[in-house]
Amino acid sequence: MEAQTINGKELSIKKRVEIQENVQSLKKEGVVPGLAVILVGNNDASRTYVANKQKACKELGIYSELITFDATVTQDVLLSKIHALNENKDIHGILVQLPLPKHLDEDEIIDAISPMKDVDGFHPINVGKMVIGQDALMPCTPSGVMVMLEDHGISLSGKHVVIVGRSNIVGKPLGQMLLNQDATVTYCHSKTHDLASFTKQADILIAAVGKANFITPDYVKNGAVVIDVGINRNEEGKLCGDVAYHQVKEIASYITPVPGGVGPMTITMLMYNTVKAARKAIER
Repeated sequence: MEAQTINGKELSIKKRVEIQENVQSLKKEGVVPGLAVILVGNNDASRTYVANKQKACKELGIYSELITFDATVTQDVLLSKIHALNENKDIHGILVQLPLPKHLDEDEIIDAISPMKDVDGFHPINVGKMVIGQDALMPCTPSGVMVMLEDHGISLSGKHVVIVGRSNIVGKPLGQMLLNQDATVTYCHSKTHDLASFTKQADILIAAVGKANFITPDYVKNGAVVIDVGINRNEEGKLCGDVAYHQVKEIASYITPVPGGVGPMTITMLMYNTVKAARKAIER
């Protein structure tokens, strides 16, 4: 049995049609959803991500503003720009592209963004609301994974989900979202002893470790759903995930590829959050 591929590219296109319809209806009410992206320095990967975000905004009819700073920018200058954007009624979402240069305090900068405009879903208030099951702006990659599972009719209630990785951006929030849907969640990480003894129990295995082809068939239970959040480069310089895709797909029931799996959903959920924040701004 070969796994069914969960195609993030196709699903992303489908979701963007819905988002575009919501943008049109907001425009009829006189509101153009607006996203401001702050980019510090010249990190190539960050520049590529930002370009992709702007392209998505353009395609969906969302207003986007790119604000760039030199890598030497001070904390105070960055914070005052964020405060100005918090007050700007045409901007509904604010995103600071991470990572930031070492001299800047990332936590303080994220905390400065209004929780109502925090379209990355990183603000402690949004994280707290998510934990207690209240409506909030949710982190984009975990949200994308949830939409993928839902779209394929993969039931979560009572399922054992094992997440390898505990980052604040993916592992921790995703585990909480799954718990909110009645899954039983186990977190594993670099200090976990005998990792395979946990991962082999997983009905749904999520890899978010950032190590190329780390999850091989020895870690996977027959028939498990395998979600690969990793984006790495292998020895040949090709994009690959944390999962040894070609081997694991022989025993999994569903699997996400890299590229073309979770990745396309991340920017789509950012667009979704921007439109949601715009809608909430009208209702306030």
